[in-house]
Amino acid sequence: MADNKESKETKFKDLVSYSEPALRNNASIVEYCRTSMSALSGCTAGILGLTGLYGFAFYIFSVFVLWGLILFKAGHLWQKYFLNRHSLLTGGFFSGLFTYVLFWTYPFFKIIISYI
Repeated sequence: MADNKESKETKFKDLVSYSEPALRNNASIVEYCRTSMSALSGCTAGILGLTGLYGFAFYIFSVFVLWGLILFKAGHLWQKYFLNRHSLLTGGFFSGLFTYVLFWTYPFFKIIISYI
């Protein structure tokens, strides 16, 4: 019987509670950072003239840099702010990619229109 009581006590000690509004706020801030990074890196890739696979490699590099910066900012206690690190890396990957491609191709249109 003592073993059962001790296991219940350790289960309660291992439970972690999260604030849902705080997690949503953190997720919205990360999404804003991801969208801003995608737009800025898309413009940078367009101005640098990165085309084809080099442009997509630049996007993937930018995603990893942002992921590292967010984890650096959160510190070694990132579990306090996010549920897992994997969702920070993969969450919103394709929506950021669409924003990246939009801003990646925009400088080319701007240069073409300026010559017309």
